[in-house]
Amino acid sequence: MSKIAISKTFDLGDGKPITIETGKLATQADGAALVRQGNCMILATVVSKDEVKEGQDFFPLSVDYQEKFASAGRIPGGFFRREARLSDYEILISRLVDRALRPLFPEDYLYDTQVIISLISADQSIMPDSLAALAASAALTVSNIPFNGPISEVRVCRIDGKYLVNPSKQDIEKADLDVIVAGSSSSIVMVEGEAKEVAEADLLEAIRIGHEAIRIQCQAQMDLAALCGGKKPFREYEKAPHSQEIKDKVYAAFKDKVYQVAKSGAPKTERKLRFSAIKEELKALVAEWENEADVKLAKKYYSDLEYDVIRNLILDEGIRLDGRKTDEVRAIWTEIDYLPSAHGSAVFTRGETQSLTTVTLGTKLDELMLDKAMELVYTKFILHYNFPPFSTGEVKPNRGPGRREVGHGNLAMRSLKNVLPSGDDNPYTIRVVSDILESNGSSSMATVCAGSLALFDAGLKMKSHVSGIAMGLITREDGKVAILSDILGDEDHLGDMDFKVTGTAKGICGCQMDIKVQGLSFETMFKALEQARQGRLHILNILNETIAAPRADYKPHAPRIIKIMIPREFIGAVIGPGGKVIQEMQRETGTTINISEVGDEGEVLIASANKESIDKALSRIRGIIAVPQPGEIYDAKVKSIMPYGAFVEFLPGKEGLLHISEVSNKRLETLEGVMNVGDIIKVKLLEVDKKTGKFKLSSKALIEQATSN
Repeated sequence: MSKIAISKTFDLGDGKPITIETGKLATQADGAALVRQGNCMILATVVSKDEVKEGQDFFPLSVDYQEKFASAGRIPGGFFRREARLSDYEILISRLVDRALRPLFPEDYLYDTQVIISLISADQSIMPDSLAALAASAALTVSNIPFNGPISEVRVCRIDGKYLVNPSKQDIEKADLDVIVAGSSSSIVMVEGEAKEVAEADLLEAIRIGHEAIRIQCQAQMDLAALCGGKKPFREYEKAPHSQEIKDKVYAAFKDKVYQVAKSGAPKTERKLRFSAIKEELKALVAEWENEADVKLAKKYYSDLEYDVIRNLILDEGIRLDGRKTDEVRAIWTEIDYLPSAHGSAVFTRGETQSLTTVTLGTKLDELMLDKAMELVYTKFILHYNFPPFSTGEVKPNRGPGRREVGHGNLAMRSLKNVLPSGDDNPYTIRVVSDILESNGSSSMATVCAGSLALFDAGLKMKSHVSGIAMGLITREDGKVAILSDILGDEDHLGDMDFKVTGTAKGICGCQMDIKVQGLSFETMFKALEQARQGRLHILNILNETIAAPRADYKPHAPRIIKIMIPREFIGAVIGPGGKVIQEMQRETGTTINISEVGDEGEVLIASANKESIDKALSRIRGIIAVPQPGEIYDAKVKSIMPYGAFVEFLPGKEGLLHISEVSNKRLETLEGVMNVGDIIKVKLLEVDKKTGKFKLSSKALIEQATSN
């Protein structure tokens, strides 16, 4: 007997129906939902364990989004021809969903939970990332897993001044504002996107429009749950124990001590040592306690104490951990051209956060291939963010970049890409690498600032500098709110919002917002954006003081790229059979040459750090595409000698026979002693055979011409 799906269909006012269904696929999961729009189909499943691992004190949520290549009728590349580890593109979508779901789980729910989202059918006009969270939330909503949802995500773009929700891929390419907004019916939870220097009010309007669409999708999920017999009661789970007596004891013993350290304004390392000393006192206090559960509770209440004291200090006295005011940016120092062998480099240090960033200029051969299920694309701008453990004074296995590094690098890349030069002003593949050498919050924003400096140092014709700042928020039940500029790492963990904003003096280029509290007003968001703008402008002034305009020229050791256009019919001649001509040309001139079809022409890019090498390659290519004209005189190189004459190359790739009778005005029986292979001689092109295209050359004609003169 076939399974019958329960479904709910709705639209967002655009006439494009979206269907959520459950009960037909993956029924052994705790929750499963299929979302369909057009030919795009996304399956989400969720499973949560029944037991908590012993000693576990955090919520182990994993969210994996994967695109099946079969969904677009493709076979994966690679040796094994199957989907393997998640690509950076899939990791970024996984993070978008994770950040939207995570705040909605109860704080005391510590059961291992796994969300798997699969694109099982693709539609070239629909972007699946805007539907992935809807599928995941629907799967949770029809399950019995404790989840304070539903939530959903939508993409909002501004195209020609109009805001569109979930536009087509083709429309997105024309947008000057592109953000993903996530939230519940009552609150915004997450925002991430990029823009082309838009105003703060424009970003807020996009968020507002996105929230209206989110409410529709959340209601559709509740309707689906009702069709399934109503929202299932949450499963019973073991709640964290509580002892008011132990809490009061910990607070009484250590509150004043924590307060003194928190308001001291000590540097991160010293502050860490002083807090560690208090923790040692806590260990001494509980050393004789026989109940291990009580010891764990005491440690938990101490963490709660630090949380409460630091937050109240900010709200009541306006004092932050490092002594700054709420709107104050840490001290900044910068340096460019730090690495003599790099094509561009910069050091950006803000407080105890430091980025050493490099720029490398490459050719078309260095473009990054992105092999997605729906398309195979190449990108010319690459940004990598590295966060080694020594940056925070820790020892950890070095297993390469994790999801956090991928996400931070993507935010910085999206912030910088819209101010890069375009067209003929930027023939390069550009790789920016940010190595975080020390960190105490806002390292992704340090990457943006250092990246902007390094790109200027490399001599790229950037439109303007881009700076970034991380904002924080502290709220309390009595209505008090504190907006923090340039947050520390501890303020990120203790705060209710992490809001990163990047941009130029004209407007916003990138943003990433994660909100941990319900009901944050648009008025508070606007205040945070305005405070961020002031901080951003302050940092921009420092960047401009360091280097106000891009270098007039690239570094001497950076490659130069010259572009010429050639007739399309000559592309084959420049490449040669099996690439013989172009490979020989690259080897002999020391250049890198790329040829591609652009419309009805061929685009040739010649790259080398040596101008003389480029000139040689240019000369060779111009020779190949030159159309020999009868009557023209050429310097020809003798390639081979035969009894009946010599074959000579009079233009690159163009050879002809100089018959023995056309060598001299005297009769010659042999060319021995007259010329040798490798000699350069002058020849005149007499004619081009119309049928065969062969060239008739003569040296005798030049002798006769000289004699007659």
